[in-house]
Amino acid sequence: MSVYLFIGGLGPLEIGVILLLLVLLFGADKIPKLARSAGDAKKEFDKAKMEAKKEVEEYEKELEAEMEEGTADTEKGSTEAVEADSTKTAADGQ
Repeated sequence: MSVYLFIGGLGPLEIGVILLLLVLLFGADKIPKLARSAGDAKKEFDKAKMEAKKEVEEYEKELEAEMEEGTADTEKGSTEAVEADSTKTAADGQ
C-alpha cells in the first residue's frame, strides 16, 4: 500500500508554506542567490546534456560511415573474387 503525497498537486496554500519555510531557513536576502545558483546549475546541466547528445550523434554517423565502407569493401572483394575465378576458369579451359 503506497501513500501518495500531494495527490492533487501543490495548491496555493502548500506553495505559501514552502516559501515561508524557505524564508525562515535561509533568510530573505539569500533566496535570490539560491535561485540564481539553481538556474545556473540547470543551464550547465542542459549544456552538458546537449554536448553529450551531439557527441553521440557524431559517433553514430561515424559508425554508419564505417558500416557503409565495410559493405562497399565486401562487395568490391567479392566482385574481385568472381573476376579472378572466371579468369582462372578461362585459363584452365585453354
